[in-house]
Amino acid sequence: MVYLDYAATTPLDPEVREAMRQVEGVYGNPSSIHRFGQEARRVLEGARERVAALLGVRPREVVFTASGSEADALALLGVALARGKGHVVSTEVEHSALLGTLRLLERLGFAVTRLRPDRHGLVYPEQVREALRPDTFLVSVMAANGELGTLYPVREVAEVAHAHGALFHTDAVQAIGQVPFRADEAGADLVSLSAHKFYGPKGVGALLVRQGVELFPLVPGKQEGGRRGGTQSPVLAHGLAVALEKALRLLPEEAPRLLALRRRLEEGLLAVEGVELNGHPTRRLPKLVNVTVKGADGEALLLAMDLLGVAVSSGSACSAGSLEPSHVLLAIGRTPLEARASLRFSLGRFTTEEEVDRALEAFREAVHRARA
Repeated sequence: MVYLDYAATTPLDPEVREAMRQVEGVYGNPSSIHRFGQEARRVLEGARERVAALLGVRPREVVFTASGSEADALALLGVALARGKGHVVSTEVEHSALLGTLRLLERLGFAVTRLRPDRHGLVYPEQVREALRPDTFLVSVMAANGELGTLYPVREVAEVAHAHGALFHTDAVQAIGQVPFRADEAGADLVSLSAHKFYGPKGVGALLVRQGVELFPLVPGKQEGGRRGGTQSPVLAHGLAVALEKALRLLPEEAPRLLALRRRLEEGLLAVEGVELNGHPTRRLPKLVNVTVKGADGEALLLAMDLLGVAVSSGSACSAGSLEPSHVLLAIGRTPLEARASLRFSLGRFTTEEEVDRALEAFREAVHRARA
């Protein structure tokens, strides 16, 4: 079986698994003052310091969460509830967790503007500037789109937000570990990330929160500086830190390798008649290709790929099982029928040329079956 769904999740790196195994015996509560608790605290804070150094923030600005989705919710709701009222600007192509949080903000009485992207999925700083209102207090634009791979001009958007006096949040879950990224260089006040996107464990993420940003906790408690209650897992935090270190260490060699594989894959996919690319042609994650297969039955296409031994997806894993077509593909102008007949291929650390070629062979056969 060929796995080409790395954007949904990555396998746990063996080195990360071993690093976690070495601290799995640390079972004390990090908030306890006895030696067991202090040992757990050392592991937890060591992970926090490593993440902070890698991403350009202070250790106290790292808030561990259970996922990237929770980090998104904490960023938007935490800032909004601390503010009390006002206006938020975001986009139509954000992750479903963030879009769901925006809907909740509207239920709570906040005003929300969602910017429509161009046909490549891009949103521009000028759009953000035009959407700002006197009461705009937060702008949230993702760093990389998980369905299209499109990369966003976060630094420029942050400058627009800050010039207005608003905070800037970016969901960098798909970007961190895949392309160069530091919170300080991006100019972000809040950044969401998740370990399982860069070969770390599931069940742990983080929200980077610039010092001075007021955040209302969604889970009350003394942990994480009072910003996120609940007993932390030193083992998971350690796994996140080790995985992040390795991902960033390998990035200079891994990104060009994945880009070469992506081009090989993309060329083969687009050589099939009636197959069209979704996402920006060049401003895109090295690992990701999303295509629409004209005239194909979407469900048959996905099932055929699986039966032929290739694991791909039809969109974000967090939307899997939904009968609705991808909101991202609809936002860039695809019809519901076209959106359902689209596939996302995402490559990773263990992908080989042979696997890409096998995937292309399976794709050609799957298209034939889905058009029959």
